[in-house]
Amino acid sequence: MGQVRDIMEKNVITIEHDKSALDASKLLKDKGISFVVITKNNDPIGLVSERDIVRKIAALDKKASEVSIEELMSKNFHSVKSQDDIEMAIQKMLNNNIRRLLVLDNEKLEGVITQTDLTSFLRSKLLINGMLEKLESD
Repeated sequence: MGQVRDIMEKNVITIEHDKSALDASKLLKDKGISFVVITKNNDPIGLVSERDIVRKIAALDKKASEVSIEELMSKNFHSVKSQDDIEMAIQKMLNNNIRRLLVLDNEKLEGVITQTDLTSFLRSKLLINGMLEKLESD
């Protein structure tokens, strides 16, 4: 079916761990993205999503500029390797009920794979298979 490297997004937006939740929020808005990877010395240490901001700041009426990103971030992220099979990534996301996986090689951030990436890939695969079946039946 293919490997994670075939469909992963390589341009991952990151932010250093010593920033505020406000900094992360602005980055999400400016880049039009739903999550950002938190790094320390260029190593991924967590994730912050729009959902985290709503649940941990807005819903609690906290001031984003006073909340550190380390307080906000999810530290328990899941990852795959770029050479892993796409099926394995799908299974990992389903088993853990998660929307994204970091792609790490030798503990270094190489990319990210999201539900959207997988949906696009699977849609293309289904369309191609459908066309092949139609050609074979004609």
